[in-house]
Amino acid sequence: MRPAPLTRRLGLADAVFLGLGSMIGAGVFAAFAPAAHAAGAGLLPALVVAAVVAYCNATSSARLAAIHPESGGTYVYGRERLGEFWGYLAGWGFVTGKTASCAAMALTVVAYAAPGLGQPWRSLLAVAVVAALTAVNYFGVHRSALATRVIVTGTLLVLTVAAVTMGAGPHAGGPLVAWPGTGGILEAAGLLFFAFAGYARLATLGEEVRDPARTIPRAIPIALGVTLVVYAALAVLLLVRLGPAALAASPDPIAAAVPGWFAPVVRVGATLAALGSLLALVLGVSRTTLAMSRDGHLPRFLAAVHPRYGVPHRAELAVGLVVAVLAATLDLRAAIGFSSFAVLSYYAVANAAALTLRSSRWVAVVGLVGCVVLAFSLPWKSVLIGGGVLVLGASAYGVRRIRR
Repeated sequence: MRPAPLTRRLGLADAVFLGLGSMIGAGVFAAFAPAAHAAGAGLLPALVVAAVVAYCNATSSARLAAIHPESGGTYVYGRERLGEFWGYLAGWGFVTGKTASCAAMALTVVAYAAPGLGQPWRSLLAVAVVAALTAVNYFGVHRSALATRVIVTGTLLVLTVAAVTMGAGPHAGGPLVAWPGTGGILEAAGLLFFAFAGYARLATLGEEVRDPARTIPRAIPIALGVTLVVYAALAVLLLVRLGPAALAASPDPIAAAVPGWFAPVVRVGATLAALGSLLALVLGVSRTTLAMSRDGHLPRFLAAVHPRYGVPHRAELAVGLVVAVLAATLDLRAAIGFSSFAVLSYYAVANAAALTLRSSRWVAVVGLVGCVVLAFSLPWKSVLIGGGVLVLGASAYGVRRIRR
């Protein structure tokens, strides 16, 4: 017997709000400083480039989701449209990239919650955060989902008030040039891509919205457009308030840019947003790990489901352990760079798979080229580590094929 379909209860406004809730999260608290380090005031055009690539990726994913309505995202699309290897490589890129995203979120928690903490206490606190959030996911997904809804609402409120207070405060950064040149813009766009993480949620709503063929293609540009406006407003305010150099040097730029009386509120909001993102990321990575383990692409013992809590407990513990190691050894910029490289590789496969469809291939072409260009424009350490991890995954796949 086939499982019952989900109820089609969401309209256009619902889909847009869900997309906004998925995108406007902790990434905005973390990504501006590394991007400003790369491009200075070029942060603004870089933001537009990142949004265009995100739009193409989301559109390609939505078209593929309509044809392959299965859990697994590009892991499924690559396998079905391009072959088993490309699906596997997409899944490997997703798991490794989002694992690095988890580490970045743990480091963001520490940056905002304990700004004056030095090493090795920062690493120890990041590990403790990962352990606590892994335990929450281990004991049931419903608690995680409820906490995430509350945190998203709080994040939007904090960002709104932060923008108002920044706009009303003194400006130390000076006037912005209209077009600051091209140096570092592509690298900054690749780093800012991290802040748009979550937009793929729009592509997975096909079974939950009314008239999905019409609603989803309309919801994607609206949600991305609103997110771009919010991010652009924050970027302008941060650049004017702090200046490119101070923004690039700040581990907690939004807290540093608001008046002193409101900084504690921003720190609490950023901490909760990063905790919510970490909850959702560990949840998603562990489920993809479960799917790949069931297919034999990862060790099969990770496919176990807890008899009482109904969660992939071994996969969650394994993901939590790797995230804890990364959070203890990487800095925030390195974690964001590696995450962006791996996730851009994941969406490159999605766009390549969309090229096999008949309509709107130009979107897939722009998305594919954009993903490749941004991935290789990232800091060279991120490219080397990310490329090495992808080669490692491809080699493991080849070894398994030979053994078969």
